[in-house]
Amino acid sequence: MTTATSATPGRTLDHPARDQIRLEDVLHALSDPMRMRVVRELADAEGELSCSVFDLPVSKSTTTHHFRVLRENGVIRQVYQGTAKMNGLRRADLEALFPGLLDSVLEAATRQAARLGENEELRTEN
Repeated sequence: MTTATSATPGRTLDHPARDQIRLEDVLHALSDPMRMRVVRELADAEGELSCSVFDLPVSKSTTTHHFRVLRENGVIRQVYQGTAKMNGLRRADLEALFPGLLDSVLEAATRQAARLGENEELRTEN
C-alpha cells in the first residue's frame, strides 16, 4: 500500500508506506551521486526544501527523475505547497527501519567528498 500526501487538494504524490520500504531500494536510491547530493542538502537543511533550491548539473527532466527515485524508494517525502514541490528526508522512517543507516551513509559521503573533492563526487553516468 502506498500513501498519497499533499498540502494542496487535488495534487498528490505516491509514497511507499513505512512497512513497504526495502533496504535494497533505499541503497539503490542513495547509489547515485546526484541523489546523494540531494540527500546531503536535505540532511543539512532545517526543514523542507523546494525542488528549485537544488542546483544540480543535469537537465530538468533528469533532476525530476532523481527526485522521483528518492520518493518512490522511501528516502524523501514530497508535498505540494501551492505551486512548489517541497522535499524532506524521511529520517524517522529510515531510522526506525534501518537504525544508523542514513547517518552512516551521510558521514561516508562527507568523508568521500573531502577525500576526492566535490567535483569528483558529482560525476554523472552517461
